[in-house]
Amino acid sequence: MRTMAPPVLRVTDARKSFGSIPALDGASLELHPGQLMALLGPNGAGKTTLVRAIAGRVRLDGGTIELFGQPVNGSLDRAALGVVPQEVAIYPLLTARENLELFAHLHGVPRAQVKRRVDWALDWTGLGERAREPSRRFSGGMRRRLNLACGVMHEPRLVLLDEPTVGVDPQSRERIYEMLVGLRTAGASLLLTTHQLEEAEARCDPIVILDHGRAIAAGTLAELVARTVGGRRTVTFALETPPAAPVAGLSGEPDAPVLRGELGDVAAELPAMLARVEAAGCRVRDIEVRGPSLQAVFLHLTGRELRE
Repeated sequence: MRTMAPPVLRVTDARKSFGSIPALDGASLELHPGQLMALLGPNGAGKTTLVRAIAGRVRLDGGTIELFGQPVNGSLDRAALGVVPQEVAIYPLLTARENLELFAHLHGVPRAQVKRRVDWALDWTGLGERAREPSRRFSGGMRRRLNLACGVMHEPRLVLLDEPTVGVDPQSRERIYEMLVGLRTAGASLLLTTHQLEEAEARCDPIVILDHGRAIAAGTLAELVARTVGGRRTVTFALETPPAAPVAGLSGEPDAPVLRGELGDVAAELPAMLARVEAAGCRVRDIEVRGPSLQAVFLHLTGRELRE
C-alpha cells in the first residue's frame, strides 16, 4: 500500500477566543504535499482566524500548528510560506513591475534573482504588456493576479489563499486557477478558503468544512457524499409539454413540462424510468442526471439558516 508523504501543514485541536467568543474550538486538519485543499465554512466558522494563526498573525490559546514538521512559534522561519490575502495588498501608485520588485525584496529574494522572478511573474500573470502601468489602472481581475504573484515571489512551498477569486469575472477566475495549477506543478501545496462551492467541487481535493470553530468534515467529495447525503442521483426530464397524468416514481410542478426523480443505479434504473415517461404519452426533449453536489453536502452539515 502506498504511504502518503508527511503533511506540510498539521493543525491539531486549535483553539482561539476573542473575549468570550470562541473563534476556533478544536479545529484540526492536515495538508499533504501537492494538494489543493478547500477550506469551507459559513460566515463566522473560523476560517480567517485559522489562516491567520497558520500565518503567525494570531496566537492560539491552545492546540498546535506544525509547518513542514516543525511547531509554529514566534521564532519559526516562515520563508517557505506564502500568504495571499483577500484584500488586495498591492500599491496602487506603483507599476506592476515595481510592486513585484518590492515584494520580492520584502520576501528576501536574493538581489541577483529578483529580475528573473519578476519576469517570471509578469509572464505568469499575463501582465507583461502592462508592466510599466500603475496598478490603480488595472481591472479587478488584473489586480487579483498581481496580488497573487506578489505573495509567491519567494517560491514558497505552502501558499495560503483567502478568497483569491472573489469579485472577478469568469475569464479572470479561470486564469487564476490556471496560475494555481502552475504553482502545484512547481511543487507547492495550497490551502484555499472560498465561498464558491462549485469551484471547490471542481478544482480542490481534499475539502475541509469548518463550522463553529471545528473541522466537522474532511475528505474528497466522494467521501463526503458517502458520509452525508448518499450517492443517489437526481434525474430531470425536460418534456415537450406538461404530463397529462402523474408518472410513477417522478414528481413535478403543476402544468410544468419537467419531471424529476432519483436513481441509485443509473444504468439499471434509468431505462425503466424513461419507459414509464414515454408510456404516459410524454415526449422527452432532454435528460439530465446529476450526482450529489458539494452544496448539498455543505447545507446538510451546516444547515440553511443565514449566518451574518
